[in-house]
Amino acid sequence: MTRLAALYIHPVKSLHRVDMTALELDPWGPRGDRRWLVIAPDGRFMTQRQHPAMARILTALNGETLHLTGSDGSALRIDPPAPQAPAITVSVWKDHAIAARDAGDEAAAWLSAILGTACRLVHMADPAHARPTDFGSVSFADGFPLLVTNTASLEDLNARLDQPVPMERFRPNIVIETDQPWAEDEWRSIRIGTVELDLVKPCSRCIVTTIDQESGTIPVPREPLKTMTGFRHRPGGVMFGQNAVIRHAGTIRLGDAVELID
Repeated sequence: MTRLAALYIHPVKSLHRVDMTALELDPWGPRGDRRWLVIAPDGRFMTQRQHPAMARILTALNGETLHLTGSDGSALRIDPPAPQAPAITVSVWKDHAIAARDAGDEAAAWLSAILGTACRLVHMADPAHARPTDFGSVSFADGFPLLVTNTASLEDLNARLDQPVPMERFRPNIVIETDQPWAEDEWRSIRIGTVELDLVKPCSRCIVTTIDQESGTIPVPREPLKTMTGFRHRPGGVMFGQNAVIRHAGTIRLGDAVELID
């Protein structure tokens, strides 16, 4: 194994990524990653699966303050809701009682106008307790604190596509540079400096991989899912990348060496 090639966070689930030079890993995931969530009026999470234009909303963090920029150039600056803000429960997949706080009417109106549908913005104030799981806690991510991918696997996939896709289509947190395609299928635990991660489950991919993360459009219908179905279909879906949990937290940086520990 070699080094960390890219690091990303997604401050708001399903909105645009932020490229990072370092990640501070808490037990529930990278600091600042998916602590905000866009929800429908019924409290259920919204994603690019139904609303591809979410990819075009740019995100940035200045400390705890969230900055959003819409495709029309309008902007929103918002701080995490105060402790006395309305407490609600929201749903992400089968988790129907995730504790969150509503970010207020201004944020809801701005997002609703940008996306053309009624929605609200919520914040996870206490990820240590808001969404407990069998392995600890997790943010508003689909189900695990981290997604890890391998550059060689993307190169192998792109060699099979008429139009290559960038790694950003897969929305990982950690990209590892290797020369061994699909080696991550066999990885169990890795060490990056003092940080240790357990890779616990391959990641089943969905229609979001067909969405250009810059334009919010689908350049080639069904790709790369169609091609991956031909050689990456496993029980549970079409797999790319590995979901991971954090055994020992800490800080990792671009270029850090990565090693297998079992």
